[in-house]
Amino acid sequence: MSESPKPPVHERWAHLRFSVVGPLLSAPPARGELQAALEALAAKSWLHPVTGAPTQFGVSTIERWYQQARGAAIDPVGVLRRKRRSDAGRQPAVGESFRHALLEQYAVHRGWSYQLHYDNLAAVVRADAARGPLPSYATLRRFMHAHGLLKQRRFPDTPGGRRAAARLEQREVRSFEAEYVHGLWHLDFHHGSKKVLTPTGEWVTPLLLGVLDDRSRLACHVQWYLGEETAEHLVHGLSQAFQKRGLPRSLMTDNGAAMIAAEVTQGLTRLGIVHHPTLPHSPYQNAKQEVFWAQVEGRLVAMLEGVADLTLAVLNDATQAWVELEYQHAVHSETRQSRSSVVPKVPTSAAPARSNALRLAFTTEERRTQRRSDGTVTLAGQRFEIPARYRLLSRIAVRYASWDLTHVHLVDERTGTVLGRLYPLDKAKNADGRRRTLNPGLLDAVATPAVPSGIAPLLRQLMTDYAATGLPPAYLPRPESLDLNPNSEETP
Repeated sequence: MSESPKPPVHERWAHLRFSVVGPLLSAPPARGELQAALEALAAKSWLHPVTGAPTQFGVSTIERWYQQARGAAIDPVGVLRRKRRSDAGRQPAVGESFRHALLEQYAVHRGWSYQLHYDNLAAVVRADAARGPLPSYATLRRFMHAHGLLKQRRFPDTPGGRRAAARLEQREVRSFEAEYVHGLWHLDFHHGSKKVLTPTGEWVTPLLLGVLDDRSRLACHVQWYLGEETAEHLVHGLSQAFQKRGLPRSLMTDNGAAMIAAEVTQGLTRLGIVHHPTLPHSPYQNAKQEVFWAQVEGRLVAMLEGVADLTLAVLNDATQAWVELEYQHAVHSETRQSRSSVVPKVPTSAAPARSNALRLAFTTEERRTQRRSDGTVTLAGQRFEIPARYRLLSRIAVRYASWDLTHVHLVDERTGTVLGRLYPLDKAKNADGRRRTLNPGLLDAVATPAVPSGIAPLLRQLMTDYAATGLPPAYLPRPESLDLNPNSEETP
């Protein structure tokens, strides 16, 4: 068992003083024997509450403690505590002029350390003696800590960075934990500290993808990759976590390009997983991941220091063994249970996941215009053929992952139903001249008339209505356009 923490100094002093005068309180001396009892206590040695060295106290001091404790009816130990100084917390050594200089300097340089602030203020005092005497470093440090003048992380000088700095200064930061296992997952990438040797003979820094459960701190999936943080790596690892542990209710990530890619955000929505991106420039919201990275570097990577030619395959094998046989079974300092034992005991909200459904889910849905000439659409600079039965659709919806064009699906944009797969245009195959027969359309059910139908019905109706008005035609006909009928009684 771990030792209980020591009480504060003022409590230790009170306990010591009470132990000195305690025998006088439990067995008060007879009349005229108090002085002899005080002298006997003054001759004894006691352990100093701070240094632990043997020390003695005078008769008058012990008598004062005795009178204070005897006069307290409720808490005789409390009255023996050291009195609080009347100027405690005021720090008169920090003068008004010096305090003003410190506040001005801190307002501009909030990311400086205490020592850097002290050194620069010492230069100010040397240049301007009117600032007053320079307090000690300990006094300056206590003053800054008491007034919340703490070292702050640096934010980029952008509108988003300034908003994040103001939010961190004005809003409190609280720890949180999901109520159920798989109610919230954390996901992040970590650049390893040890390089691996690739088959091409290059030393490359690997990238670790970690998916953790918030409630149990269980490692749902951990895997190393080569290259940058991409949506392809994220989906590859996250899909394995889903197949191992089921679907969580929500997922927290930062705002990296891979985390906010269309394939990822749309895929999480289709799977019914709420995506909680952290606020910009606020990595402390995903701090559980940082704790996990420290364990990875401190134990796993440290045990691979003796491997001179570490490869990605060996690194991943070692990582899986360490995660499943050590990390998952280690007792967590807060839950007091191993991560693997918490999972069956705490209610879970995970749902099962299938590989085919995950592949289709993590795609981006886009609209394309079908070319009427050959029935194709263009995706990522490559043309894909549309089945002839959908030749009448001018705008179509397709789902695909930008890193995998082998699985492109045609979907109904109203319902999201998959209508079929699309394949790249093969011009060499189409050069054989063979073509499929188109499915019958509505026009095929109408018989074509054998003779011309004459004037269209609408125009015939207009001509009849115009003639019914009784007005002459609004034009002068030419002689050659007159209808000369030899049987007519009129002469031209």
